[in-house]
Amino acid sequence: MSFETAKNKYKDFNVDAEQALKTAAETPISIHCWQGDDVTGFDNGRAGGGIQATGNYPGRARNFEELKADFTKACSYIPGKKRINLHASYAVSADGKTVDRGAIEYKHFQPWADFARETGIGIDLNPTCFGHSKVKNGLTLSSPDNETQRFWIEHCKRCRRIADEIGAALNDKVLNNVWIPDGLKDVPADRKGPRERLKNALDEIFTENLANVIDCVESKVFGIGLESYTAGSNEFYLSYCASRKNVYPLLDNGHFHPTENVADKISALSLFFACLPFHITRPMRWDSDHVTLFNDELKELFTEIVRSGALAKAKIGLDFFDASINRTAAWIIGTRSAQKALLYALLLPDLSGLQNSGDFTKLMALQEDVKLLPFAEVWDEYLKRQNVPDEWYNDIKDYEKEILKVRT
Repeated sequence: MSFETAKNKYKDFNVDAEQALKTAAETPISIHCWQGDDVTGFDNGRAGGGIQATGNYPGRARNFEELKADFTKACSYIPGKKRINLHASYAVSADGKTVDRGAIEYKHFQPWADFARETGIGIDLNPTCFGHSKVKNGLTLSSPDNETQRFWIEHCKRCRRIADEIGAALNDKVLNNVWIPDGLKDVPADRKGPRERLKNALDEIFTENLANVIDCVESKVFGIGLESYTAGSNEFYLSYCASRKNVYPLLDNGHFHPTENVADKISALSLFFACLPFHITRPMRWDSDHVTLFNDELKELFTEIVRSGALAKAKIGLDFFDASINRTAAWIIGTRSAQKALLYALLLPDLSGLQNSGDFTKLMALQEDVKLLPFAEVWDEYLKRQNVPDEWYNDIKDYEKEILKVRT
């Protein structure tokens, strides 16, 4: 079937395939740098905080140049607008020495800003509040130890200022996302105390008005070794954002109970928040951060972003890391899957009138018919217009043989 034929089939459902292609091409997706090196970073840290990258596939990026090269290679097979999502642990030192997180400055991220400017992509940033000797008893911003808490408050302040300078350099807004692993393995004696300390720490962190920063906070239901309690729960962060100006709740669909429908949260949040940030992953039984696939959960997430009229508010980022397969290929598979889900959602007809009129029989019938619309032909046209090849695997295997396997 040709694209023109597919376009006419969508037209029968009052769907403008041309507009869908245009919107998909203009919607940026923030691709996380940490897939390329198993969340290792450049400061000799370790994942920690309930985060695990499993596997030992050869070719992990070991430094800025290798990570940049692998990311660039992956992007050559990824259509649409792109951003790179950085953790603070990816600070780059000119002399090759490790930069401690309490001392990072914009100059340590200028190489990333230069890279972004050269390639025409944007940047987002995350303080790295895990995998560091200053994480005491599993706590950072909520720590009762003043020295520990002060270290992480200063780290988060520095990250906001760096994000602001990156935004100024790129004439852009930088999403700065605070996630902390703070929690307890077993039953807490005090649930309120850590959350009160976290609230006060966040108030101090967000005091400074920075024009190029979009602030958000990320909840999590639990982590490995933090099964009983997390200070930064969904209820805590939703309440915090609702009571503060210009701080937004970030939805990571791996950070909720497995029976929760994260897609269902989007329409509710879109009524109250001007910005809806996302870290999209593929949880498997827990927050396992598997590579995103074009499956029903991913389609439903993007469907609700589009259907709720929230696409203009959405800051779409990815968050997966798999060390058991080719890491560059994982970037390509996961990001293209997200873009497929976005395009799929943009091609869905508006059937809300049937729901509102109470014609649920016809609604169900058309919802089933829509599943057979020729999406693949529109996706192929999207790749063609973006000058991105459909076939990429053999080239990535050659890249692995020539570049990745040489690394030791």
